[in-house]
Amino acid sequence: MTVTHAAIEAGEAPSLAPLIDMLSADMAGVNATIIDRMASEVPLIPQLAGHLIASGGKRMRPMMTVAGAMLGSGDAAVRAPAIKLATAVEFIHSATLLHDDVIDESKLRRGQDTANALWGNDASVLVGDFLFARAFELMVEAGDITVLGRLAAAAARITEGEIKQMAITGQPDTPVDDYFDVIGGKTAVLFSAAAAAGIEITGAPAAQVEAMRVYGMELGMAFQIMDDALDYTASAEQMGKNAGDDFADQKITLPTILAWQDGDAEERAFWQRTLGEADFAEGDLERAQALLAAHDAVNRSVAVAHDHAVKAGAALTPFIGDKRTAPLAHALADAALFAAHRAS
Repeated sequence: MTVTHAAIEAGEAPSLAPLIDMLSADMAGVNATIIDRMASEVPLIPQLAGHLIASGGKRMRPMMTVAGAMLGSGDAAVRAPAIKLATAVEFIHSATLLHDDVIDESKLRRGQDTANALWGNDASVLVGDFLFARAFELMVEAGDITVLGRLAAAAARITEGEIKQMAITGQPDTPVDDYFDVIGGKTAVLFSAAAAAGIEITGAPAAQVEAMRVYGMELGMAFQIMDDALDYTASAEQMGKNAGDDFADQKITLPTILAWQDGDAEERAFWQRTLGEADFAEGDLERAQALLAAHDAVNRSVAVAHDHAVKAGAALTPFIGDKRTAPLAHALADAALFAAHRAS
């Protein structure tokens, strides 16, 4: 038996709604734990952290942990430690966002002013550090050293991915494999570790843990590739951040790599002047978008994201033969397609 993508088969846009509905009770526990564990006697900490955490993120990473635990066990008591793990995952993600916005000097996140724009860089970095520390407290409390090691390794890999991204910034001739290595580290590895940790904490067989690890990695790749494509096509209202930020920050993403590879000398000179040398002029973003359109670079990038989403769905095959886990596996497959085809 294979995983089906219900939304695609019905001719509808893939949605997170079925997954959200299935996870709602356990995710309520995660949200309550988030509020409880970001509390501090230092008023600025919950104020700043709450500004980001309550600003409307999709919570896809902690959902991966909760979903993994539900695949592993139908017993709420058995999967209870996953609530703390999912909270830890959200704190790790939020900490990286706080630090990223400082590094990128971003002013808009999820449609709101960034924390660093409101409270300054120092406060944002320190509250990010606080969330990292809280995350490790929660992982220890979950009581599984293997799971702790998995998530700790993911946290280290995220930092490596961010540093690798800095290394290729301003290098428009970056090979595509280097880009995939960057996004595998900075984004996909947390999805992967989150999904694997959730099922692993329930004592599920190693083969099932590995299936969720692969699922999370493929979903994370699809998610980041689509995020990079949206930077050149979506509005600030759709994305919740300023359109063209990646271009202005000289970030090398799959659409620009494809356009560079297919471009002639004049086009490559444009990419070198802008992405390579940060020598921007009025109309350059529009010129970049026109070049991407000429080479169909955005649609080709979305196609790559789709391929990763399909691989994510295929990884869920071990859960299809069980009547208890099959509906959730199908919802997870649709969530992967949502990641690859979302509009924001």
